Amino acid sequence: MLVITCPGQGSQKPGFLAPWLEVPGVADHLHWLSAVTGLDLEAHGTTSDAETIRDTAVAQPLIVASGLVALRALTDGTDDLDLVGALAGHSVGEITAAAAAGVLSEEQAAVLVRERGRAMAAAAAATPTGMSAVVGGDPEDVAAVLARHGLVAANANGAGQVVAAGTTEQLEALRADGPARARVIPLQVAGAFHTEHMAPAVPALARLAGAVAPRDPRVPVVSNADGTVVADGREVLDRLVRQVARPVRWDLCAETFADMGVTGLLEVPPAGTLANLAKRSLPGVETFALTTPDQLDDARAFVARHGERRTSGGAA
Repeated sequence: MLVITCPGQGSQKPGFLAPWLEVPGVADHLHWLSAVTGLDLEAHGTTSDAETIRDTAVAQPLIVASGLVALRALTDGTDDLDLVGALAGHSVGEITAAAAAGVLSEEQAAVLVRERGRAMAAAAAATPTGMSAVVGGDPEDVAAVLARHGLVAANANGAGQVVAAGTTEQLEALRADGPARARVIPLQVAGAFHTEHMAPAVPALARLAGAVAPRDPRVPVVSNADGTVVADGREVLDRLVRQVARPVRWDLCAETFADMGVTGLLEVPPAGTLANLAKRSLPGVETFALTTPDQLDDARAFVARHGERRTSGGAA
C-alpha cells in the first residue's frame, strides 16, 4: 500500500524548483498558480534567497505549488492517483493533500494557502515567535523542559522529534537550557505555528472555507489533528482551518499508516523531512523522497511497486 505525503513549512530551500522548470508543462502550471496567488512562484522557487522564502506569506503558497506541480509531473499530467492508498500533509502540506485528493480545486487550494500564509504572517508579527526541533532525549524530560520554558509541543513528529513553539525569548532559553541528551535545532519558520499565537488567523480562514463547496476525497486523507482517516470533504476542510492553531500529530499519522498496512511512502517536493521521519518511525516501510525531476521514472516505478488500484473513485 502506498501513501503520498506532502511536507510543511521549513522544508523549502533556495532554488529547489529550478530543475523542475525543465519538465514539460511545469513552468506553465507554476505560472498559472502564480497568477492565482498573486506571487511570482517561479522566481521564489528558483532565484529568491533563503530570507525571502522564509516569509510565511511566500513559503506556504510556494510549498503547496511545488507539491502540486510535482504530482502532475509524476502522473504524466493525468492526475491519476488510483494507485495511492492515502494522502497526508504535514501542516500546510495538508492543503496540498486536500487538493490532490480532489477535496479542493487547485485554484481553491491556491487562494486558501495564500490567505493562510498572509493571516499567519500577520498573527506572527504581533509577537516575535518561532519554532525549534528537539531531537532525542527522554520524552518525559523533554515535555517537562518545554513546560518549564512556557513552550508548546506544536509538532509531535514521532521518531524522537518534537517541535517546540513560542516566543523568541522562550526559544533562546530552551537553547541555553535544553533537555538532556537532546539537540535543539532552530527552524526556518517565522512564527509559533500550531499554537494559540496563531488563533487570530482562524476566523478569516473559517470565513473563506465557509464559502467553498468541498468534494469528498477520491483518496483517503489522514488528518494531522489525530491521525484519523477522513472521508468527508467538509470535515477535511474544517480540520484544515482548526489545525492552524492546534498541534500537528504526525506521530499519530504514522501510526495510522502502520495500521493501514502501508508498505511505501513517497514524499513530494520539497522532500526529505517526512521520508526521514518515516525511516525511523516506520521500520520496514520503503521511502522515496522525490526532490528532482531526474527521479521521476524511479518514482513511478516506486508507485507501481507499492500501489494498489482501488475499485472505486472515492475514499471508501
